[in-house]
Amino acid sequence: MYELEEKGYLYLLFIIPILVVLFLYVQLWKRKKQKEFGDLDLIQKLSPEKSNFKSILKIIVVLLGLTFIIIGLVNPKMGTKVEKVKRQGIDIVFAVDVSKSMLAEDVAPNRLEKSKQLVSQLINQLGSDRIGVIAYSGSAFPVLPMTSDYAVAKMFLQSMKPGMISSQGTSIDQAIDLATTKYFDKKDKTNKLLVIISDGEDHSDNAESAAEDAQQLGVKIITVGVGTENGGTIPLAKNGYGEGLQKDKDGNVVVTKRNAAVLATIAKASKGGYVDGNTTKVVVDYVKKVLDSTEKTEFGATQMADLKSQFQWFLGFGFFLLFLDTFLLERRTKWVRKLNLFNEEK
Repeated sequence: MYELEEKGYLYLLFIIPILVVLFLYVQLWKRKKQKEFGDLDLIQKLSPEKSNFKSILKIIVVLLGLTFIIIGLVNPKMGTKVEKVKRQGIDIVFAVDVSKSMLAEDVAPNRLEKSKQLVSQLINQLGSDRIGVIAYSGSAFPVLPMTSDYAVAKMFLQSMKPGMISSQGTSIDQAIDLATTKYFDKKDKTNKLLVIISDGEDHSDNAESAAEDAQQLGVKIITVGVGTENGGTIPLAKNGYGEGLQKDKDGNVVVTKRNAAVLATIAKASKGGYVDGNTTKVVVDYVKKVLDSTEKTEFGATQMADLKSQFQWFLGFGFFLLFLDTFLLERRTKWVRKLNLFNEEK
């Protein structure tokens, strides 16, 4: 397993082909000028110690040195050690609504980005719990299976967007069913918590019954309402450019409003709770209170050992090659003369 910490420095690798082109241009320019000065064979005889191979060797060494230095600046991190540890905690699944209505900007920057921020802040408060991530709209999609690797969870969280699920709409029951059937192990005695982040617009009538079924399986549901009762319009964009606002079939601009009542009903059906998601601190404090009052269970977990920075090896070898280049002269040496590379001996 590896990770590139500073990927922005990879653009510096474009310097390498530019230097290659410049080197070739200079060599052609020199050859042209030599032809203008006189016969090439005669010029070569007048400078018998001049080595074409050494010029190529020097540029290769320089380019390799620069490449290694650039890779060092990127700071590759590597680590393949998997550790098994014993932890105490509960199983938590975050179900995030990614329907188009979550693009409404009645909360900044928009409902979906606010939801991601909330989940990220909640993850920061966790200690040893296992977490999973679900995205849902018209159907539910497993984004991340149960894991104890919070860094990976945050990475997958940021990739969530409305277009990731083809079926539009909002079916909260689909998210509940996916969590209870695929994420939570019925035989596992670990306490289970499902956190649903949504604006409450539910296009199905089965969410309450799904929540009751989940409660029978020992799953408690916390619903977090994002958005306002006044609502907001849904901006449309394609390739990063705005394309106006979402309209209904009659051509009227759609105004989407948070439906806190639906979310509260779903939470109540599973003997959980509802919380206003527009204020991050309120959500974090509420969920933290629930977690503190929930009994923890010991379970085995696997985790990757911390990735270690490897930049020092690349920088060291890169600077060594550049240092070596200062000792490479463009004169022929005995072993090069014997090899007769590029047919230099006539």
